[in-house]
Amino acid sequence: MTASDIYTYHRPSKCGLRITLKEKGVEGTAPGPYEQVLERLGKEHERRHLASFPSVVDLSSGTLDERISRTKEAVGRRSPVIYQGVLRADSVIGGTTCEILGIPDFIILEDTGSYAVRDSKMSRRINEKHHPEIILQIGTYGWLFEQTFGEPPGRLRVYSGTGGIVDVPYDRGTAAVGVLDEILSFKLLTSEPYSPVGWSKCTACPFYGRCWPPAERNRDVAIIAGLDQGLACALREEGITTVDNLLTSFDERSLGEFRRPVGKRVQRVGKKAESILRMARALDSGEEILMQTPSVPQSDNYVMFDLEGLPPHLDEIDKIYLWGMQVLGNKPSEYIAATAGFGDEGDRQGWEDFLEKAENIFKHYGDIPFVHWHHYERVRLDMYIDRFGDPEGIAARVRANLLDLLPITQKSIALPLPSYSLKVIERYIGFERAQEEYGGDWAMAKYIEATEMADERQRAEVMDEILRYNEEDLQATWAVLQWLKSKAS
Repeated sequence: MTASDIYTYHRPSKCGLRITLKEKGVEGTAPGPYEQVLERLGKEHERRHLASFPSVVDLSSGTLDERISRTKEAVGRRSPVIYQGVLRADSVIGGTTCEILGIPDFIILEDTGSYAVRDSKMSRRINEKHHPEIILQIGTYGWLFEQTFGEPPGRLRVYSGTGGIVDVPYDRGTAAVGVLDEILSFKLLTSEPYSPVGWSKCTACPFYGRCWPPAERNRDVAIIAGLDQGLACALREEGITTVDNLLTSFDERSLGEFRRPVGKRVQRVGKKAESILRMARALDSGEEILMQTPSVPQSDNYVMFDLEGLPPHLDEIDKIYLWGMQVLGNKPSEYIAATAGFGDEGDRQGWEDFLEKAENIFKHYGDIPFVHWHHYERVRLDMYIDRFGDPEGIAARVRANLLDLLPITQKSIALPLPSYSLKVIERYIGFERAQEEYGGDWAMAKYIEATEMADERQRAEVMDEILRYNEEDLQATWAVLQWLKSKAS
């Protein structure tokens, strides 16, 4: 077992089946452009930290046995910084003798005379809520250090994506051994365990293509939108494994009374039962269930509004690099894009360009709805108002005119779909894209590629690809708006 198994277990979300499949040698899909960018940026982040030390024992090459021996030698002679040392311990976990390996990025001799174990991570929020896998992984390193050298590490620390050092409490390996016990149980299985699928859980997983299609074919209860993982497992324990089982076994009252685990508590399904059963009936019939006429305000024209951004672990700040807009309706406009510059003031330039173009839209169309999908645009507008201000009140005016189609859709129509993602619904209503490659992760990877290009012509070509993707996002949003409005007729 290795400390990196903890990452496999938790990312993109916790899944024991993923551990079993990897242990069996089952191959998932190759990393996409976004994952490749993350890996490369993580290595660059680590190299920058490595360069900050004047003297380092580099153990990144050689066989594992050689590196284990050299790690012990380096600690024995009190080397100030050891890079990519290997720690190994044999331990009985869950009644099974295991060899456990860990490769912390740095083992650093401190002024106290103790060694600190430090890892480099791109993440900016190093805590149990946002990244339990980081806390558990470095806890495993600390435990391995103590098993190897007979004394605990002086400190556990993480060099985070902010460039700061975050201290992690050392619990003598209690949490680490606990999660390794869980992981081991999945590694030892001879058959694949049940793990409920979930749209946000599975779409970024390399085994998506292996798990999701069978779940749809088998009409697994977990494909019902709004039915969470804990409830899927609790239902399975009662023999309720399919959409059909659910519909024949429960009505709204009995499902509302059904109890399932939520964290360490047990909780009734409650009022969610009505929505869950409605979604199940839509899946069962393959047809929409209209609950109410979609409450889309009438307007001659609407602004389709979609932002492309970089999360903070890919940039110094949470940055919007493209503010995409297009007026559609009786008096359509051309596609309008405000893009951040590539220099130090690029973020502010992008914001000011957006405000100028939004103001121009108001001048020509008056107070017009800015149509978007989910809350990303609203949250980022607020963030940029706080960051750079809104002296003319244009952003506030945009915010007052925001029209989020997601809650309107959810309140109005139960769809025979596993998710209310825009990409899922646009395909359902027949919208077709011209680009073969697209998606928010794809766009982020392409943008990072553009920022690193010295050739202005090549950079412009890449940006044109991103702009075309964003424009198609706007066209998809318009198609969904028109589909919703058709429900009123």
